[in-house]
Amino acid sequence: MEEVWKWAVVPLAVCGGTLWLTGIARDWLNRRAILDQPVERSSHQHPVPRGGGLALVPLLLFAWLMLAAAGAAPAGCGTIIAVAAALAALSWRDDIGGLGIGWRLIAHIAAAAVGVSVLDGPALVFQGWLPPLVDHAAAALLWVWFTNLYNFMDGIDGITASETITIGLGVAAITAFGASADSRIALPALALAAGAAGFLRWNWPKASIFLGDVGSVPLGFLTGWLLLLLASRGDWAPALILPLYYLADATITLLRRIAHGERFWQAHRSHFYQRGLGGDSDHRTVLLLIIGGNLSLLLLALLSLYAPVTAIAIAALCVASLLAQLARRARLPSRETAVRTL
Repeated sequence: MEEVWKWAVVPLAVCGGTLWLTGIARDWLNRRAILDQPVERSSHQHPVPRGGGLALVPLLLFAWLMLAAAGAAPAGCGTIIAVAAALAALSWRDDIGGLGIGWRLIAHIAAAAVGVSVLDGPALVFQGWLPPLVDHAAAALLWVWFTNLYNFMDGIDGITASETITIGLGVAAITAFGASADSRIALPALALAAGAAGFLRWNWPKASIFLGDVGSVPLGFLTGWLLLLLASRGDWAPALILPLYYLADATITLLRRIAHGERFWQAHRSHFYQRGLGGDSDHRTVLLLIIGGNLSLLLLALLSLYAPVTAIAIAALCVASLLAQLARRARLPSRETAVRTL
């Protein structure tokens, strides 16, 4: 019973605290008129408070700090917490005033470089396919991309909170059965998922608050660390499968925009999930499709512990099917068109 309580108390506290603080943050952001105003590229139609990460991220980092102090978090967690806090502060500055892409990129590269330097694992991230120095550099670049795509993908109600829940639960499950078996990874992962669940209550369609960069950027950094930990401890297949939808949507969209000569660093509505809103702007249906796909990936991540190649192949098919469904929804007629047709 004592063991069950140890595993439950921190996630429950983070979930409950985030649930409470997000409502307070929403009201404060409304009073300060810190709002995400709808523009042509937006997926929402009315101003919504931006900066919900102010409630989630500090509480989550405090929980991780307590776990680290109690010896219930991986080595290097203190450094990761400090870097994530710095990213949150910088991202909040971006939320309220805007920063140049160059400054943001420099900060993300520095954060990943520091993170890789304290990455605790007996193996290389790329499993010995690369020389150690190249492996660390490639892991840092992958981490930078993952942190940024987490921000890019946070464009409709509930999407990043639900993604974080799935990955957090998946990481915790993998540590129970895989080579990464270690409660020091599982407890921070469960706290991450629990905080996202508390925030999702306010971010579920129709969202009354958005994460903002202050939320999505640190969450991407922290989630990336957990996945790299899995890979560096031998569980490279589940580390690839769990975030595969986010990786595929963001990467394919980026490559397509580059191929078309677009300014890929600017805001847009080209992601599959954005196109999936189609003409009906049904955030709930798109989100449920993505959640269903992510739950499939979680199960396949567990399968990959026993049959990695098979699980990755099936996961790729699942993600391709999800992207195809979203692309199909892009061809739905708008509500106005449907009404005129009737």
